[in-house]
Amino acid sequence: MKNVYIIGLVVIVAAVAFWVLSADTEPDEPAHANIRVEQPEAQELVTSPLEIRGEARGVWYFEASFSVYIEDANGVGLGGHYATAQGDWMTEEFVPFSAELEFAEPTTDTGVLVLEKANPSGLPEHADSVRIPVRFSSN
Repeated sequence: MKNVYIIGLVVIVAAVAFWVLSADTEPDEPAHANIRVEQPEAQELVTSPLEIRGEARGVWYFEASFSVYIEDANGVGLGGHYATAQGDWMTEEFVPFSAELEFAEPTTDTGVLVLEKANPSGLPEHADSVRIPVRFSSN
């Protein structure tokens, strides 16, 4: 009977040890740990030309830029351009960026601003983007 208790105790200790060691002890990274958009904010009223500002880690840039574009609620592209690094982009640190995006008159009240990581390799594992919902203001 004593052996049954010892085996049960070993199984419980092993299960607890497995649970503790397999638990993710690192805090979850935010969805977009490599880019921070200051302007525009989500659901902000926007007009053309749209000023875009923020900061991104150097891995988001290629030749000091990455793509930005805007779509209406139906996915229709209204305009595109690129954001430009405002400092040395060959770093793993955050580098400020800015862009001015002119876009066509939307036919919907809402849309999405897309900031797309530069991906000169074209490999899907290096792709990343941020989608910011916006509302269109009738000038």
